[in-house]
Amino acid sequence: MRAGLGELVATTARVRDQVESVVTGRPDLARLTVAVLLAGGHLLVEDVPGVGKTTLAKALARTIDSRVGRVQFTPDLLPSDLTGVNVYRSTTGEFEFRPGPVFNNVVIGDEINRASPKTQSALLECMEEGQVTIDGSTYALPQPFLVVATQNPVEMEGTYPLPEAQRDRFMARLSVGYPDNQAEMRMLDAQTSADPLAHLETVTHADTMLRFAGWIRAVHAAPAVKQYILDLVGRTREHPGLRLGASPRASLQLLKVAKAHAAMAGRMHVLPDDVQALAVPVLAHRLVLSTESRLSGLDASGIVEEVVRQTPVPTRADVPVGGAAAHHQPR
Repeated sequence: MRAGLGELVATTARVRDQVESVVTGRPDLARLTVAVLLAGGHLLVEDVPGVGKTTLAKALARTIDSRVGRVQFTPDLLPSDLTGVNVYRSTTGEFEFRPGPVFNNVVIGDEINRASPKTQSALLECMEEGQVTIDGSTYALPQPFLVVATQNPVEMEGTYPLPEAQRDRFMARLSVGYPDNQAEMRMLDAQTSADPLAHLETVTHADTMLRFAGWIRAVHAAPAVKQYILDLVGRTREHPGLRLGASPRASLQLLKVAKAHAAMAGRMHVLPDDVQALAVPVLAHRLVLSTESRLSGLDASGIVEEVVRQTPVPTRADVPVGGAAAHHQPR
């Protein structure tokens, strides 16, 4: 792991540079997206139309030499349109399986909450177990496997809110947001005369990212850091403004993506800073607000930020770093 840490840092930095050249003004988005890929999770991108949600997903896919599938979710989309279907061949008298778009390394699900709940649920087995079961037969999905789903705000017409079980499968949620004036001006200069994705280069391969993902598991997390994660998650379950707190899956996924975040920064150990930086994108979308919170204008992100402020942070003495490669600094 130590020998390859420099390669991981350099490669992921190049991937982030490519993504940031398209989604201007928000380097944190590229960092989180790559961290989720390394941690073996899935990403939910939520915002109003036209701010670059799909562009972000396409940019990541183009920088990695991997198989890419894209699905435009619509109300009439069927589960078999995602997973695939068995087709009867009269010439052979047998059924032949035709795989759907989920049989790719990076699957872009555009406007996932415009499909019916039945179709949304077809992704559950894919995202959790990395496989698809059709007519009693199970098919493994390629690895690495990343679903990048874009979602319109639930207040918009023609949307179906994602059920809690589906949201919990996404390791993190991010919001692209409107760019600032300077970033939007750069976008007008660069993207009005050419395809914004045309200049992107392939900087790594799916097999390399899969190798990096294996290294992530070796990143050290001290018992105090793990307890810090449990304290944060536990406070969401006791918060008076929430009807439903974060699940045990949230604790596990927060630790996984914190390890990826640390490795990308050139460290072989997780710091409380990693956990704090990821708490909102990993926890907020899993929470269900109480009626009183919704009426008073609170949101889940604000509650997670409050929980982070109120939870005691482990001291440096509680987080031994051992022989970690601390000479690499975050970009």
